[in-house]
Amino acid sequence: MQRIFVTGISTEVGKTIASSIITEALEADYWKPVQAGELENTDSHKVASLISNSKTKIHESTYKLTSAMSPHAAAEIDGVRIDRNHIHEPETENHLVIEGAGGLLVPLNEDDTILDIIMPNYKVIVVSRHYLGSINHSLLTIFWLKQRGYEVFLLFSGHPNPHTENIILHKTGVPLIGRIDEEPVFDKKVIKEYANKFKNILDSL
Repeated sequence: MQRIFVTGISTEVGKTIASSIITEALEADYWKPVQAGELENTDSHKVASLISNSKTKIHESTYKLTSAMSPHAAAEIDGVRIDRNHIHEPETENHLVIEGAGGLLVPLNEDDTILDIIMPNYKVIVVSRHYLGSINHSLLTIFWLKQRGYEVFLLFSGHPNPHTENIILHKTGVPLIGRIDEEPVFDKKVIKEYANKFKNILDSL
């Protein structure tokens, strides 16, 4: 069974939409280990509202923090310390999609980052969205992952920008899953359409 970790080159690049599509395509389980802020409408809630299949199970986050900020700071405000040794993958015989928090080097505490909770057997999908600086952020993110030996795939999000996308693909050499366009709305129907579009390539990872 596949274990797919979804990370982004920064915040607000479309990780949760991407996670919803991948979860729907594989009828996988979904897990967000660390949720910071929006506890009434978490990313787990959002994924649950966007998928259509009845097989997916949404697993509880290990840490649910009240402030929408870097996990290490949000944890301090809540009077807790995130211990990566307490973050255990949920037991499931299904595929599992794991969504990170923010970018790859977002700190969990004074020592550990999101990168440190990506297990060696996980395949990593990087969501890249065009903005000024996104080439640098994409290359740095993929560099760190490849240095650690992960199998890395790219998923572009938002309006196309061939100049940006071509140089990222050329310099990293990582396989491209596809693009999630800037849709007027993301609802179950749109998520299902993208899930069907990406299903074959996700099955073959």
